[in-house]
Amino acid sequence: MINILFVFLLAFTGSALAAEASRPDSYNLGRSVDAAEISAWDIDVSPDGRGLPDGSGTVQQGEKIYLQKCASCHGEKGTGNRPFPALVGRFPDDAFPFGKDPSAVKTVGNYWPYATTLYDYVNRAMPFNDPGSLENNEVYALVAYILHKNEIVSSDTVLSAKNLAAISMPARHRFVPDNRHGGPEVR
Repeated sequence: MINILFVFLLAFTGSALAAEASRPDSYNLGRSVDAAEISAWDIDVSPDGRGLPDGSGTVQQGEKIYLQKCASCHGEKGTGNRPFPALVGRFPDDAFPFGKDPSAVKTVGNYWPYATTLYDYVNRAMPFNDPGSLENNEVYALVAYILHKNEIVSSDTVLSAKNLAAISMPARHRFVPDNRHGGPEVR
């Protein structure tokens, strides 16, 4: 019995080594990328504003872009158009009913904790039929318009990387930073 097992193991090991030796060094898949290509995909924006690009936009510019590229999905006033969500809406006294009422409609004005997240999402994912097609100035303008419709910024606001992260969203204090690291310190 031991001899048969030993012969089997030798045969298996030998065929595995042969397969390893016949494997090519390269499968000729993919290609090298340069720093410019990597930079074009490095578009994430942090809550503190790191990653925001150059550019700026006004509420008035944003309204025009919104009517052209966003209203067909989110409604002319931003209050939603099924199945696309509402972007505009606040609760009286900035109430936060989501824990008690899971059916409460979440909007930029009553739920999102950071204005920079709005920039990041619009930049990457909108418009729905052509994501990532907006220029930096268009994204800043749309964010300015959406924040204005939610009564977060005034009508004369000009948004840019210099001031977007400083905007205090109504729900920001409702969220607790997750400082867990994954071990015994996890609460």
